[in-house]
Amino acid sequence: MRRQVAFVTGASRGIGRAAAWALAERGFDVVVTARTMVEGESADGRPLPGSTEATAAGVRERGRDALALRLDLLEPASIERAVAQTLDAWGSVDVLLNNGIYTGPGSMHRFEEITPQTLATMFQANLFAQVQLTQALLPAMLERGSGVVINMVSGAGMQDPPAPADRGGWGFAYAATKAAFHRMVGVLRVEHPDAGVRFHNVEPGFVMTEAMKLNDPDGEIAARFKPAPPEVPAAVIAWLASDPEAARWNGETVFAQKLCLDLGLRPDWR
Repeated sequence: MRRQVAFVTGASRGIGRAAAWALAERGFDVVVTARTMVEGESADGRPLPGSTEATAAGVRERGRDALALRLDLLEPASIERAVAQTLDAWGSVDVLLNNGIYTGPGSMHRFEEITPQTLATMFQANLFAQVQLTQALLPAMLERGSGVVINMVSGAGMQDPPAPADRGGWGFAYAATKAAFHRMVGVLRVEHPDAGVRFHNVEPGFVMTEAMKLNDPDGEIAARFKPAPPEVPAAVIAWLASDPEAARWNGETVFAQKLCLDLGLRPDWR
């Protein structure tokens, strides 16, 4: 039997790492991609734990194969290289999880503080990179007549912030990139309605990841929203990737925390 392969971006920590492990538990071999390859490195100069090597080790502990590759959303050549290395090693990809996002400065800036360069950088990392990766892997899924594309979206792209960026809300630049990214799944479903490939948005709700802790050092955002652990959206991602019942959500936005509770995928964390 052909191996089932999941390709995960932003997999060195947070939701991406938890999703890679949950996918492994569902029987997928996992391509683990991120900028941080070795524990102790820092992708953006901040002290963030996690690495592709550590995530890959966790996949192997769950009995599946792992391929740890460097992928920088700001470097189109690294995206092209990671795809080529994956296809050369394993031949195909069954599930694409577009999880990685830009974690550098700008996400929490007020509107007046945003520079054209910051905006361009964030659109490259939060939209253009995902378009490039999806365009690279989708044609083979369509030709094969099977596959799943899962995009990690954000409530910031669907609603106004509860407060300014420096007082418990989020910035315009981040919201704008996620709003644009949000539209991909619905368009793909309309363009490929009977192709056998499914497309899902996953809105994780507020999840306390390592990067979020750095973006919310005073706990103002956490005080407004009750955070869930990364394992909650990860469980939903793995279910969408593997369960035929998920077809009913093709082209839709799934709110991970509610669906996780409705399906009983994880114990109630609230």
